[in-house]
Amino acid sequence: MKTPLLTVDAFVMKNGKVLLGKRKSGTFANHWELPGGFVERGETLKTAVAREALEETGLKVIPQKTVGIYDDPKRDPRGHVVTVTYLCKITGGRPKPQENEVKEVRFFSVAEIRKLKLAFDHRKIINDAMKMQRRKA
Repeated sequence: MKTPLLTVDAFVMKNGKVLLGKRKSGTFANHWELPGGFVERGETLKTAVAREALEETGLKVIPQKTVGIYDDPKRDPRGHVVTVTYLCKITGGRPKPQENEVKEVRFFSVAEIRKLKLAFDHRKIINDAMKMQRRKA
């Protein structure tokens, strides 16, 4: 029996802008995405999202609230991958690509994001997170 793989994504905002990383190669090369990746064995989801954000962006974050669970079997062309996305708060570090998967890290306004090529279903996730942010404000 094959089961879906599990990933996490971090939705990070600073001064009204959203943090994204540009994929270096592979699936969705040169597309922008939320920081995230696969959960490792023995790791909690919150630990995984903090680790992935640090590994990809150089920023230390604390996950604060779940945005949602995204489980469409077709969301990732590599296979059935389920992701859990968290609203995260920056606690330290500087935005800088840290890993060989990401070639650029930047904060974007919502207007700028509309024009970007985004990986996976990250446009939907960003829209959901922005709705949560507006309700919170």
